[in-house]
Amino acid sequence: MDVWTIKSILSWTDTYFSQQSIDSPRLTAEILLAQALGLRRLDLYLQHDRPLEKQELAAFKLLIRRRIAREPVAYITGYKGFFKDRFRVAPGVLIPRPDTEILVETAVGILLGIKQSGRQARVVELGVGSGAVIVSIANACDGHLYFGSDLSCDALGVARLNVDEFAQTRVALFRGNWLEAVAPRPLFDLILSNPPYIPSADIERLAPEIRDHEPRQALDGGGDGLDAVRVILAQAGDRLLPSGRLILEIGFDQRPMVKSVAEGFSWVAELDFIKDLAGHHRLAVFKKIN
Repeated sequence: MDVWTIKSILSWTDTYFSQQSIDSPRLTAEILLAQALGLRRLDLYLQHDRPLEKQELAAFKLLIRRRIAREPVAYITGYKGFFKDRFRVAPGVLIPRPDTEILVETAVGILLGIKQSGRQARVVELGVGSGAVIVSIANACDGHLYFGSDLSCDALGVARLNVDEFAQTRVALFRGNWLEAVAPRPLFDLILSNPPYIPSADIERLAPEIRDHEPRQALDGGGDGLDAVRVILAQAGDRLLPSGRLILEIGFDQRPMVKSVAEGFSWVAELDFIKDLAGHHRLAVFKKIN
């Protein structure tokens, strides 16, 4: 074809992505073309007959090659939609998932109850990653004190950008391995985390977009997937205030194992599990004794 228009290149890319078994081929083609042209997706349809310049075609072909190499779309565009915002992401930082939005909703429900009682809560997210979770919570429930920690300097750099750009309430970030950097005394009303919980042996069976591109330390939960869960439970008891809660995202089939692990910690007074929209047990909520 001598002249490629927006409409014709989208049609060709949709077919090509389908042949290459790329998920959501049409949507992916639209997102990448909008990225290459500096347009909104809507503009692609408003300008569907517009011919593409050679440099625009070259830029788009580069993005196509990256996606065919199974690089996640979020890393290619530099952004990922989560909850009510669109957050920056980058290689070396876990891409936020829709499943994790239940973590935000659960935390906000708890914090609204604390706010109605007239108290100001202290909240910390462990393994803050891009910062999407803690920023979303802070924006949905102001008036509390918010903190986020991560061991990865790359993650903290991206989280800082998202805090600066999107947070409507102050979020303080610090570097640390789970709660090691926090004094072992009652400080927090709420501790939350989406820790690595995939068993080591399962990592190689993940989709190449995840296995080959996302940070291994944010995925690999050790032999049974619960290494980080055990560490966090061991550290959280001393750092939670009476009746404080710890919320952890878990694997869809890990409820029995998490319940068994929790029985070894005397500070846990209650343990509830919350299902995601797919009906899987996605969160474990631990409540400290009074």
